[in-house]
Amino acid sequence: MKICRHFGVCGGCSFQDMPDDAYRALKRSFVVDALAQNGLESVEVDSVLEVPPYTRRRAVFKAAKRAGVVQIGFHAAQSHAIADMHECLVITPRLFALVGAMRELFAALLNDGEDIEVHATDSDTGAEIAMRWSRKLTPAISAEIARWAQKNKVARVTLNGNIATEFATPTVQFGKARVTLPPESFLQPTHEGEAALREKILAGVKNAKNIADLFAGCGTFTFSLAEKAKVHAVELDKPALAAIAAAARATQGLKPITTEARDLFKAPLSGDELKPFDAVVIDPPRAGAQAQATALAASSVRRIAYASCNAETFARDARILVAGGYKLGAVTPVDQFLWSSHIELVAAFAR
Repeated sequence: MKICRHFGVCGGCSFQDMPDDAYRALKRSFVVDALAQNGLESVEVDSVLEVPPYTRRRAVFKAAKRAGVVQIGFHAAQSHAIADMHECLVITPRLFALVGAMRELFAALLNDGEDIEVHATDSDTGAEIAMRWSRKLTPAISAEIARWAQKNKVARVTLNGNIATEFATPTVQFGKARVTLPPESFLQPTHEGEAALREKILAGVKNAKNIADLFAGCGTFTFSLAEKAKVHAVELDKPALAAIAAAARATQGLKPITTEARDLFKAPLSGDELKPFDAVVIDPPRAGAQAQATALAASSVRRIAYASCNAETFARDARILVAGGYKLGAVTPVDQFLWSSHIELVAAFAR
């Protein structure tokens, strides 16, 4: 495997120089160790499903202007300094091309000594750039951004949550549905990893007819689930739920989809609310879903499919579910963050 020229300086990839077998064993060990620490050492852990290089479709870049020169990239290892990026073996070619293009934009926008953070997403209809900056959007800044975005075929640019310019609406395909993305939407890091998670999630709910999709985002799993079952999508982000509802109305061949805005950390579905569902899908943020797992452990829901981006919080929640009477099947690690210390996973529970 080729080694990136920034390896050892950039903080994005820690294990790129490891032999492939040793690297995969290390990634798998993150899951094995987390389970063991929670008394689940007997649980089967599959081999790691690994995405190809150059497939990561979202990233957070740091940029700064120093002595008239724009630096842009990821933070250097164990530092707040910027590893000025001229190569990346992880992100998609379209996102990497934008790194070079953004040098031109920030040369025009930034004063010397200024910093800016860029959340970039490579949607099906073009890139979305969400910038966080100490300055507010002005007509002059908006005009400069629009000129740059049109030249570089960028779909949408936002600054501090405000749309600066939009030439195309960023969309993604989830199952049969074409979903219009609100600004700064969450997506799985790669198409390939998303597909692997989806396959396991669908297998985990088996023949369920009424499913609660918790932490649903913009519908990563919702629409594939709805090809065979009624789905109730629960998510705190109201624009994301509106995107699900709009796509559901516009898509033929789906079972009914309902939505609910709710903070599942503070108010998990519990008691009578869980009774209608014969399966629950959970895809929480890194903090996991401890409150919801506790409620599920006391419920009669037959099947749970759980996708996680944090092996430690997953193992904590799994211990709660197992103590509540669920059997945990094989856990599948999914490596969407190549050569980093992060690992995602997916697993199914059954009563």
